[in-house]
Amino acid sequence: MGNVVNPARERLSQGALAVGMGVRAVRGVEVARVMKTAGYDFLFIDLEHGAMSVETAYGICVAALDAGIAPLVRVPNGELAMGARCLDAGALGVVIPHVDSAEEARAIVDAFRFAPLGRRSIGGAYPQFGFASAPATEVVEKLNAATLVVAMIETPRAVENAEAIAMVPGIDVLLMGTNDLCLEMGIPGQIEHERVVAAMDRVVAACRRHGRWPGLGGVYACEPMKRCIDRGMRFILAGNDISLLLSAARDQAAFARGCL
Repeated sequence: MGNVVNPARERLSQGALAVGMGVRAVRGVEVARVMKTAGYDFLFIDLEHGAMSVETAYGICVAALDAGIAPLVRVPNGELAMGARCLDAGALGVVIPHVDSAEEARAIVDAFRFAPLGRRSIGGAYPQFGFASAPATEVVEKLNAATLVVAMIETPRAVENAEAIAMVPGIDVLLMGTNDLCLEMGIPGQIEHERVVAAMDRVVAACRRHGRWPGLGGVYACEPMKRCIDRGMRFILAGNDISLLLSAARDQAAFARGCL
């Protein structure tokens, strides 16, 4: 049985950027191959804000594994059982929003890591192994090594606790939810406000001290995104299917109408 490869984790381990695309509206499994061809490292399959079911996410995860792009699934806060189901369905990572404390981070690790790091229940016929049987020791070792556990930092309290969250063994990424953080700070939409920049620097520093990867969500315009990457962000959510489709469609329609 070969290794389970997570392309996003591989990129991060090499010191490179891992760049992902949010999947909220597209239901077809074709999105995995399309985004792999476009050059993305991971899909951010959104079960928090989208209407997608676990069953639909399952199909996209399996297609993503075959396409060579990492399927990560965001589930609603507190829905740890749903996250574990998504891992069993082929996901190579789970994203939990609104993680405010080390205690919450430890609960996430318990749910999504096999022992000795956590208490995830073991099943069988995993898509990550091509549905083939594998010894339990191999399942535990390889899935623990390939899975990304992502805690979203979206409140001032979470920023204050970034150091403690980053210290929790088994957490891989601290992902700033920039828009929700701005809302919580009372400065909606001001993603480059000095308080947001200071929060970003604090998260990046905590990640560097404890061997985690700092992540960025909610900053999609090119120049602001570059400035965040220059500040140390490495796990980058670079947009979503709705905004990408709308932007390209608007430009194409405007061009066509302008031809006459």
